[in-house]
Amino acid sequence: MYSKKVMGKEVGNAAVYAPPHTMTGKPVKANSGPDHSDAGTVNMSVGSISRYPAPAAKTTGIETRGNGAATKGRIARGPMA
Repeated sequence: MYSKKVMGKEVGNAAVYAPPHTMTGKPVKANSGPDHSDAGTVNMSVGSISRYPAPAAKTTGIETRGNGAATKGRIARGPMA
């Protein structure tokens, strides 16, 4: 690899400087993730349609007072001091 200086600055490939390494100076190892070569292993979604079902809605908490005609958001969760 050769230096590609333009107007006093390097503009080439990063390999001109140093091989890929971690912050401690050790070489970077390629991690092999899940095999996505088969359509059965890919977690994909189109719009609001997902391959996996959505988690169940939370049903715990206490119902708050003074909501009037509210149809959503009447359940409170978390510390109420």
